[in-house]
Amino acid sequence: MNFIQTRGVDPSFQETVTFSEAILSPIASYGGLYVPEKLPELGKVFLNKHLNSSYKELAFDLLKQFEIDIDANVILEALDLYDNFDDKDNPVPVVKVRDNLFVSELYHGPTRAFKDMALQPFGRILSSVAQKKNENYLILAATSGDTGPAALETFKNQDNIQMVCIYPANGTSDVQRLQMVTENAKNLKVIGINGNFDDAQSALKHLLASDSFNKTLKEKDISLSAANSVNFGRIIFQIIYHIHSYLELVRQDEITIGEKVYINVPSGNFGNILGAFYAKEMGLPVEKLVVSSNQNNILTRLINTGVYDIKDDELILTTSPAMDILKSSNVERVLFSLYGAQRTKELMNDLDKNSKYELTNDELKKLQEIFIADYCDDAEGKHYIKTMFDEGYLMDPHTATCLKAYESVCDPKIKSIVYSTAEWTKFSPVIANAITGEIDTRDLDALASISKAAKVDIPQIIKDLFTKDIAQKTVIEKEDIEKSILNFL
Repeated sequence: MNFIQTRGVDPSFQETVTFSEAILSPIASYGGLYVPEKLPELGKVFLNKHLNSSYKELAFDLLKQFEIDIDANVILEALDLYDNFDDKDNPVPVVKVRDNLFVSELYHGPTRAFKDMALQPFGRILSSVAQKKNENYLILAATSGDTGPAALETFKNQDNIQMVCIYPANGTSDVQRLQMVTENAKNLKVIGINGNFDDAQSALKHLLASDSFNKTLKEKDISLSAANSVNFGRIIFQIIYHIHSYLELVRQDEITIGEKVYINVPSGNFGNILGAFYAKEMGLPVEKLVVSSNQNNILTRLINTGVYDIKDDELILTTSPAMDILKSSNVERVLFSLYGAQRTKELMNDLDKNSKYELTNDELKKLQEIFIADYCDDAEGKHYIKTMFDEGYLMDPHTATCLKAYESVCDPKIKSIVYSTAEWTKFSPVIANAITGEIDTRDLDALASISKAAKVDIPQIIKDLFTKDIAQKTVIEKEDIEKSILNFL
């Protein structure tokens, strides 16, 4: 399968590229992104075929449907990394919490967040491609908290790979920050910036598209790629767990194949729910895709009004920091699927120039046939954490945002799958405050408090973070990112 471009084709670009070319150089013509030329169809035959399949068997067959140009043995080796999750036979448990409400737990990997689901296998594949081509790559990642640890974990000590992770110095939880700054592999560089995630992501996109930066890298015999969800190598692995979660409900005798469900995702950069969008387009029975936002509710406004307007907005730092994003990169891929390349280019140019774009009434109607949305503020989020805890389920602040949309925009007669994107250990002060009323509790104390209240153990991998040496101490102004990266190289 070939990949095409969301904003049309610049004459200096190939019209189509292979999967391996798209993941090695993820930015397409005019600053656009790569998308599949055609999605495979996954009807009832495919779902029935995998009713009793393992997660890895499902994943391997789905990747086969995309006909990606990666050797089968490399794919199998990459998928074997799921064996390192809490339960190798079930890396993504789907837990019933109410009669029609289920939580798909995506956080059982090595960094305790959903980014492991994609970055563990994707990192291995990208590294293998670089080694096969005998080329050296610089991998960039911008993170609001979870991409960074997962990307660093998958790329550390990989041959032919150097990696730089950019994060907002005051925009992550303590655990997320420690997961990054305690990494000491020689091929890794972690850069904190005095700014927010949008600043980090804008810097990443600028560097990916910068002729001068790429020229400097070529002089060092280094090519450039990215580990963010601008890279379709991330997205392809995020399609899988939506299909798996649906099949889990069938296995649990909660639904029959063909019955529609809601897929409800806490959304920031739109990569997670984009995977669900592609699954739906490929034939997964979905009533609506539910976009759950925090107070940075730009996505809610887009889906409810057709207007994406950030010109007067300032990023709000919330208790769900991985969703503190105003410029959601992967919305572009949905725009392309619904409206085509020319219109996508127009809309993205409007966003770049005016910090705003507006859909027509017909375009909005088309969007609303697929998506519904609501947002949840911090106080509401803590309410849902406490409510679910009292009902016997412990969840993090990002997952909690989904409960608002579950109550406000979903038909209670239809089953809902909510996606839990991070383990409680990564945001313990917020959860401790919601459960016990504690204020300004240190992470270590909050972890202990929750562990006692919920009668759950703190994973050793989290405990160990607090005694590790800080290996990555760089915190700079955003204007100095390029200089810092070149100094590292």
